[in-house]
Amino acid sequence: MDLIAFNAIDDISVNLNTAGMNAINIVLAFVMFGVALGIKPSMFAEVFSKPKSVIAGAVCQIVLLPAFTFFLAIAMNGWISPMMGLGMILVASCPGGNISNFISSLSKANIELSVSLTAISTGTAIFTTPGNFALWGSLYLKYAEIAGELPELQIPFWEVFKTIFILLGIPLAAGMACSRYLPKISGILRKPLQYLSVIFFIAMVVMAFSQNIDAFMKCIKYIFIIVLVHNLLALLIGYSAGTALHLPFKDRRTLTIETGIQNSGLGLVLLFNPAIFGEFPPHGGMLVITAWWGIWHIVSGLATAFIFNRSRRQ
Repeated sequence: MDLIAFNAIDDISVNLNTAGMNAINIVLAFVMFGVALGIKPSMFAEVFSKPKSVIAGAVCQIVLLPAFTFFLAIAMNGWISPMMGLGMILVASCPGGNISNFISSLSKANIELSVSLTAISTGTAIFTTPGNFALWGSLYLKYAEIAGELPELQIPFWEVFKTIFILLGIPLAAGMACSRYLPKISGILRKPLQYLSVIFFIAMVVMAFSQNIDAFMKCIKYIFIIVLVHNLLALLIGYSAGTALHLPFKDRRTLTIETGIQNSGLGLVLLFNPAIFGEFPPHGGMLVITAWWGIWHIVSGLATAFIFNRSRRQ
């Protein structure tokens, strides 16, 4: 990819007013509420009685994916801009995606394990997301021999509290309470909210890039290839780890899906917040990578479910 294309991507800017940020925050909270409707405390008992798969899945998401993403970004040096490399690392540092439980159910995977891994990665994101991004992002800029320094990722306490607790924690608690005390209502809402969550995320991306659509379309062919390779790496990490540890086939499927589907919506919320990334240079590459990841992992997740179901029938 040439320098002009690099600049076109990195110069993309997204300026959201208060109403726009509030809309995105509401969407993310609404999606997490829908995810929590399928969570029951009794689902965790059997999973944690045999913690091998839980530990393996958590290591894949929190440790292996950011580390292997760093090596991939180094290998792609010259084909991606520094901000695009950082975007890949940011996505890898986010917790598991909101639709992973839905894809796991379509794949006939271990849904209890999927829910447990989503809860673990989301609950620890307050530490793992900024920690992994600062660690691997700094190493990336150092070993890729890129001019300039990565500004320190400083997330004010209130911003962390609002993003992780209010936008993720409260909706999860509300959804679980609804599932426990209003099972009929949660049963009615669960499926529609799963489908609506996909529509809402796409609408969020469209709203964010509506003023930069020309630059976005010019670079989409480059972004498509980069995210495709990165997402394949994530899927392979989960499946390979499950296979190497001789986990049950349902658990291997879950590890594959949980590692390959990331909560890029959280990544976008962090990028849109000037209190968090205000000191960064123009970082359109990070925005585009993160946004396209959120769209592409829906496609790859459905494709993975189709492959798993086909192999199961055979």
